[in-house]
Amino acid sequence: MREKGVILSAIAQSPKFRALLRQKRNFIVSSTVFFLVFYFLLPILTSYSKVLNQPAIGPISWAWVFAFAQFIMTWAMCILYSRRSAKFDETVREVKREVGV
Repeated sequence: MREKGVILSAIAQSPKFRALLRQKRNFIVSSTVFFLVFYFLLPILTSYSKVLNQPAIGPISWAWVFAFAQFIMTWAMCILYSRRSAKFDETVREVKREVGV
């Protein structure tokens, strides 16, 4: 069995591993930015504009619709990450096979 440091070094130098880190970073940063903008848009718009105070469906204002959409967005982000992480896991298995772990 090879020494742990040698294995970690081989993994770190693998082009697939570097690509995986780049893909994960891009996904996490972009999804985090989207989430934070979407999340903070509701209190900002309700505090500084009247846009969301207009009725959307009967007596329900756009603020309520937007707030409900945040729940949907959270579930969608969880589903998207679960699917994406399966692809990341497959890449990890490929890297481990290449290195011989």
